[in-house]
Amino acid sequence: MDYIYEMPAKMLEQATNRGRIEVAEYESQTYGEDSRPLHKKALVYLPYGYDENSKYNVLYLLHGGGCNHNYWFKDFPDTVTILDNMIADKICDPCIIVTPTFYYDEEDQHTHDESRCENFKHELRNDLIPFIEQKYACYTDGDVSEDNLIKTRDHRAFAGLSLGSMTTYRAAFYNNFDLFAWYGPFSGCCGPFGDHDAEVDRICKTLAEGKSKGYDLKYMFCGNGDKDIAYEEHKDIMEKAVKASELLIPEKNYSFYVIPGGIHDIKAWQLHLYHALQVFFK
Repeated sequence: MDYIYEMPAKMLEQATNRGRIEVAEYESQTYGEDSRPLHKKALVYLPYGYDENSKYNVLYLLHGGGCNHNYWFKDFPDTVTILDNMIADKICDPCIIVTPTFYYDEEDQHTHDESRCENFKHELRNDLIPFIEQKYACYTDGDVSEDNLIKTRDHRAFAGLSLGSMTTYRAAFYNNFDLFAWYGPFSGCCGPFGDHDAEVDRICKTLAEGKSKGYDLKYMFCGNGDKDIAYEEHKDIMEKAVKASELLIPEKNYSFYVIPGGIHDIKAWQLHLYHALQVFFK
């Protein structure tokens, strides 16, 4: 794929054929000590011409620290415009995109407790995916038993920015590899004080264990900018992982896309999403 480093102007023009955004409300819990019930919300992008009798791939797309489910679509509505134009121009196939939040509530949203990243694995598997893929026209055909969720993993992707990028690794890749075949970590892996070697080991172990069970990595699309605060740690970890695992193969099932001068902001993340959707589900 030929990468670009600035969003094409055409992608930001209002499309004639527009998708729509729905609010999905579902029940979950905190999944920790003294667990309590939660009523959660996510936004759902349905492409123009959404047909309940068709089948759509699903991307679960996460925000960063201090934000919530509204970030990608409500806080930055031009993300929706980009998606509409990509689909209209056949740059990517029509798909359903879900933007949840790993935070429990508004008060919890002010914490930067990185345990949220790993803890989200439970809600993702037990509550969010089953709710979405029973309600919408997905490849599960409404059967959200664990066996069928595993069987349909090739039609499911997870991506996120910053703290959401860390969650892409911790909740989706390390802990739910049997449910996802496509990954898009944008801007980071383990944070500024993380153990790089430990992350490399987790990446290699996940890939090896997945292969032993018959689950392959379809594609991991890492995105970052060379002026991004998360660039150096992300780059270091993934370079070591490529050297350590024969299952992570550049340009076959993995790429690390770098925006020259790119920083930790929505323009970079929208560009990462633009490129990731060109390799997901292919």
